[in-house]
Amino acid sequence: MAPQPGDAAKTKTGDGRREESEVIRELAALLDETKLTEIEIERDGLRVRVARNVGTAMPASYQAAATVPMPVTAPASGTPDVSKHPGMVPSPMVGTAYWASEPGAKPFIEIGSKVTAGQTLLIVEAMKTMNQIPSPRAGTITQILVEDGQPVEFGEPLVIIE
Repeated sequence: MAPQPGDAAKTKTGDGRREESEVIRELAALLDETKLTEIEIERDGLRVRVARNVGTAMPASYQAAATVPMPVTAPASGTPDVSKHPGMVPSPMVGTAYWASEPGAKPFIEIGSKVTAGQTLLIVEAMKTMNQIPSPRAGTITQILVEDGQPVEFGEPLVIIE
């Protein structure tokens, strides 16, 4: 029998715990299926957050001290590690990076573009919210390190500003 609106106390014990466990299992399966790093829902006063421990998703204060292994697909030609470049702009969140405000629109930046501090570089969509990523300083875009529509992780290098 489904809980009725006045049965909030009943969902805290017995069948409610089983239901909570099922929700957590479903969210964990959805996390694996979608390759997300975390997911959170709230339903009937119950808030559940399931997160996957990802090596690159660490607080910014620890990121400088962390050593990030080079990807296996990196060229063996001795290419410098862009994550250590002083002009690197990292992603402030997990999401999907977009070069323009909408499909088919002119990109915010291109290689060689001059930018000012605060100018929008990219958009990172997270949880259906479009988040503008501002330039931390003025300079020239020398590298765009993500493709349009590419999923990005927290701290992942997005662009290089010289």
